[in-house]
Amino acid sequence: MPARHSSWGCNPMATILILCEYPTLCGGERSMLSTLDGVRAAGFEVVVAAPPAGPLAGALGEMGVEHVPFSTTGPDGRRRSQPRLRSDLDGLLGRYRPDALHANSLSMGRLSGPVAAEGGVPSIAHLRDIVRLSRQAVADLNRHRRLLAVSRAVRESHVAAGLDAGKTYVVHNGVDLARFRPRPPTGYLHAELGLAPKTRLVGTIGQICLRKGQDTLVEAAAALAERFSDLHYLIIGRRHSQKRESVEFEARLRGASQQGPLAGRLHLLGQRNDVDRLLSELTLLIHPARQEPLGRVLLEAAASGMAVVATAVGGTGEIFPPHGNSARLVAPGNPTALAGAMGELLSDAERRSALGQAAQARAEAAFGLDRAAAALVAHYRHLLQ
Repeated sequence: MPARHSSWGCNPMATILILCEYPTLCGGERSMLSTLDGVRAAGFEVVVAAPPAGPLAGALGEMGVEHVPFSTTGPDGRRRSQPRLRSDLDGLLGRYRPDALHANSLSMGRLSGPVAAEGGVPSIAHLRDIVRLSRQAVADLNRHRRLLAVSRAVRESHVAAGLDAGKTYVVHNGVDLARFRPRPPTGYLHAELGLAPKTRLVGTIGQICLRKGQDTLVEAAAALAERFSDLHYLIIGRRHSQKRESVEFEARLRGASQQGPLAGRLHLLGQRNDVDRLLSELTLLIHPARQEPLGRVLLEAAASGMAVVATAVGGTGEIFPPHGNSARLVAPGNPTALAGAMGELLSDAERRSALGQAAQARAEAAFGLDRAAAALVAHYRHLLQ
């Protein structure tokens, strides 16, 4: 296939086509959206190829970002074949002739690597997951000119599997420090839930799935139920997977909210758009993930000055390094350890305050949105040289 461009980077307003797989607004989509203002301010035009309808499409419309329909599933909801998707993508690149392609996920990176390489389109794939890669997946991803991992943990995992170390870089996600900041609690969440103003709230935020470990929090909370009778627990997020194991996982969480020691004290609130305000209503933010490339909610909680208890997995230690004393980290899948850390902090307001202040300082020093957008822009410019 002949190259579509003979001289890259000559266009004073280069166009980046960002390729997204899902219609939802999970961490990868939100992280991508958060950089777009900075990318456009740096002189790039942005076009996003994504499913035609859904929360992501709505957000793109609100931001005034051009949205090109691209769906990995057919009318029957089944994923279309890889050859068909690659053919569609090749046609899309031919019609829009972007100066560069940015695949916003590992899956889209694998799909687009051979298409971009054979079409002569400079491309980047974003690696936002720690998963086992097949040899073919590694080969497909290595067709990109650059690979961006959201943490050192992600980079190390995939380089060990065969990704080209020389083209794989770390670009941490950023957080909007103006939106996520310490706020005095207002009690609005207590009013919504019909709780007494002095009731303390402990929350976890993230997609409902085994990987996020909400079941570990439920076990830890049950162990603390008698000791801290004033506590209510919030599970914020929704389940996206339709797999049987995921459906049953959510059902078990809902069961714990209706019977047993947490009956009436465990609240599943679904997906929320007020996380920036909601965080300030919590006494503790718990992140009991079994694996976490770089938890976006951890950045948001840190910027908000929250005391955090999280599991020491994936990139979490890069957000809260051991020497910083900015969060309490415990082993994953260990409800006893989690309950111990929660109990210590719930009993020590001074310690919670110190952790929150250190976390906020860490977020301001290393994870500002401007810093993340500037890093991405630098990679775009290198790509187009």
